[in-house]
Amino acid sequence: MSAALRKMIPVTITHLEMHARPERARLPLPGLAGKAISLMRAKEPTADFYRFLYGSVGKPWHWYERLRLDDEQLLALVRHPDVEISVVYVDGVPAGFFELDAEQKGEVELKYFGLMPEFIGLKLGPWLLDTAIHTAWDKSPKRVWVHTCTLDHPKALATYQKAGFQPFAQEHHEIADPAGV
Repeated sequence: MSAALRKMIPVTITHLEMHARPERARLPLPGLAGKAISLMRAKEPTADFYRFLYGSVGKPWHWYERLRLDDEQLLALVRHPDVEISVVYVDGVPAGFFELDAEQKGEVELKYFGLMPEFIGLKLGPWLLDTAIHTAWDKSPKRVWVHTCTLDHPKALATYQKAGFQPFAQEHHEIADPAGV
């Protein structure tokens, strides 16, 4: 279906940043009823594995942009030396991921962050976000930033703010409903 024929929906994008590592102690690994939780960096993810992560985490939130890329385009992004992708596993099952992009000198963008729907609400998200933030600051940037929009989880903006990000810009757009993509 062409974009001209799809319903248009309003979207507000909020850009957030922090200029110093959070002073609070790092969050402890959540206890999930005896389940093993591990975090592993995906050093050279395959296109299919990345699409699985991105698609599984992003489906409820209408993530589609990277699903449109061919393998060569996608791998150029996710295997870039300044991009880091880390995957959280619960009892060996992928539960979510974060992607950090340090291509811009002095900055790290939390490009993507989220959990698979089955793992939302288990207190894994705050720990994973805290881990992503500290991993970003380990790169010694001047700024760590992220953006979220009204298509993301309803608590996304508040969660980023609670973690220490401060809004610095907001954009309002109308986009073709990505549900038809």
